[in-house]
Amino acid sequence: MKKFSVIFLILFLILFTAFIKNSTKRTDDQIFVIKENLRSLNKDFENFKLENDYLSSAEKLLEFQYLYFDDELVKNDIRNINTINIRNNKLEIERFRFINE
Repeated sequence: MKKFSVIFLILFLILFTAFIKNSTKRTDDQIFVIKENLRSLNKDFENFKLENDYLSSAEKLLEFQYLYFDDELVKNDIRNINTINIRNNKLEIERFRFINE
């Protein structure tokens, strides 16, 4: 009976170790896939950020204005911006409220 319990304990430990090892391997594989996806997304994000910073700089916008629009673009005062709301089937024009006001 004693030999049977020792053999049973050893087999149980071997099976338990194999189960833990497989679980750890699956978890490591999932972590690797997630890290690879993050690396790809970070690369895309850096490219989009660079493109946005490059295209939205004031100098670039002025250059594009002169290059493509000539005199078609006109500067407006930011305080002249209004919002149009539809309430009860009527159009209402309100002064735009800025966050820091």
